[in-house]
Amino acid sequence: MGPPMLSRTLLAASRSRKMRSAITGVPVTRRVVDRFVAGDNLDQASLVIGGLVSEGLRVTVDRLGEDTLDASDAAATRDAYVEMLKRFSDLGIAENTEVSLKLSALGQKLPKDAEKIAMENAVAIAEAARAAGTTMTLDMEDHTTVDATLGTLRELRADFPWVGVAIQAALFRTEGDITDLATAGSRVRLVKGAYMEPASVAHQEKHEVDKAYVRAMKTLMNSPAYPMIASHDQRMIDIAHKLIADAGREPDSYEFQMLHGIRTTEQRAIVASGEAMRVYVPFGDDWYGYFMRRLAERPANVMFFLNSLVKR
Repeated sequence: MGPPMLSRTLLAASRSRKMRSAITGVPVTRRVVDRFVAGDNLDQASLVIGGLVSEGLRVTVDRLGEDTLDASDAAATRDAYVEMLKRFSDLGIAENTEVSLKLSALGQKLPKDAEKIAMENAVAIAEAARAAGTTMTLDMEDHTTVDATLGTLRELRADFPWVGVAIQAALFRTEGDITDLATAGSRVRLVKGAYMEPASVAHQEKHEVDKAYVRAMKTLMNSPAYPMIASHDQRMIDIAHKLIADAGREPDSYEFQMLHGIRTTEQRAIVASGEAMRVYVPFGDDWYGYFMRRLAERPANVMFFLNSLVKR
């Protein structure tokens, strides 16, 4: 997480239409985005994903797009995920390639029948994942969506118990949610949180978020759940390794996750140590919101972007 003021400014910009036009209108931006986003379409993304899998990395794939307000757009997102899963099966990489999806892209925020449509679309993707021999994980969005997302998760797990979910340590409610989710085989991706949340619902200071993250890791590591430790913070990774050793966990009972294009050397080092590393690979032309949240998370990302602008 970057300096609070800078992070808040970038997160606010991620929702600004005016800033979207300004940033996406700069030609050099595309070159920087390519570090984090695996192309505009499935053909481009498949090349990147196949390369990662060939190196022993696991992958989770996100087709970028959120806040869908039209049922036909939600259906198009569903169909794209179904096609994606079939492609991974045909390429022989489905075993190591799951999908991540935002329920807002599947209709969670539609003005009518939102819950029903989002659920039907999520079920169709889960069925495609099962047919391909892989899994899927529900991304978590801002705090206003948590109850609806966890409700959808509960329904999905009745037929697809392997569906995972992302949980954000920054939210005050997370300790209770983690305790509820820490059941046998429950796949939980623990993240710090990448949304600008009010002080009434979330920790605002980095050290408080870090402490909450460690508390959540302890709960998961000492439970029969399947923790997915999603962090680039070396201190959090080191603490995770201590908790893993203390709990006597086997290497197949947890995994680490990092974003495509960030700490790639560390990703390979974790694989070389015999542990599972899954890379979160986004693709698609609706990359603006995702890109701005990545800038907000780490000052190094901002400097990388600014240096690229200067050198164009």
